[in-house]
Amino acid sequence: MSRPPIRWVHRGRTGANVMVRKVVVSAAAAFLLLGGVGVPAAQAATTTSGTAVHSRTDDRGGDYLALGDSVPFGYSPLVPIGSDPRQYVGYPQLAAPDLRLTVTDLACPGQTTGGFLSLAGDDNGCFVFRKYASLHTAYPGSQLEAALAFLAAHPRTKLVSLMLGGNDLRLCQTTTADGCTSPQEVAATVQSAATHLAVALAQIRRVYRGPLITVTYYATDFASRGEVATITALDSALSAVTASFGGTTADGFTPFLRASARFGGSACAAGLLVVLPTGGCDIHPSARGAQLLARALVTAADR
Repeated sequence: MSRPPIRWVHRGRTGANVMVRKVVVSAAAAFLLLGGVGVPAAQAATTTSGTAVHSRTDDRGGDYLALGDSVPFGYSPLVPIGSDPRQYVGYPQLAAPDLRLTVTDLACPGQTTGGFLSLAGDDNGCFVFRKYASLHTAYPGSQLEAALAFLAAHPRTKLVSLMLGGNDLRLCQTTTADGCTSPQEVAATVQSAATHLAVALAQIRRVYRGPLITVTYYATDFASRGEVATITALDSALSAVTASFGGTTADGFTPFLRASARFGGSACAAGLLVVLPTGGCDIHPSARGAQLLARALVTAADR
């Protein structure tokens, strides 16, 4: 069913100085959410060393810029590294037709908030992925630099969405002796991610004043109090930062929670995650899971 074009209205003032509230996490353990992407050197393919930002998506009437990590990229371990990036379909590609907007997807699997700001920042697999495989959109510098260049070149951009922070938790798990199980480590990681996001949004708001939406993360096991507490803390912190810059939140957590309720809280059993040939599920959304996130984004955009 076709939808009329969205009339975009931006409300609220933004400022460069943002008070990022500290989040105390009660969970005793953080859960592996958006893990890094291992790329065998033997599977090297076209690199993303292009000098200009360009979109691979057909024009549908306007500009939509998608930012973030493996979820908005549409990563699936079932797609061989080096494949045509159009085989990766995430929620931005699914939402774009309903929004009647052209999507330019700069997302990168394994992108942390620090790596989003600078190529000298921490990384959980994005930089390796870019070396051996193609992103949806080619750019030479950091994702933030590419975003700023795109927005400067497309002053009539109607929507920017982002999903970042999950890889910060994963990196904490793989670089700490206890696997980032202490509440202090989780809280510090969440606080760092929120601070990095504030820096990024301050720069984005200098060139873009339109609608800004953060898509929140989901749990893979809603029966795990530790995982739910950790993801809730991250989502809350990033949503608060986005709101301080006049943005809003697309709730990706609740649809997964509701769909998983009849399956003991398992997003895997509910069919929301990619099923692995070896059994069980990956942590990335299946086609059904990505569709739930796309609906959440469209709902937030309509608001």
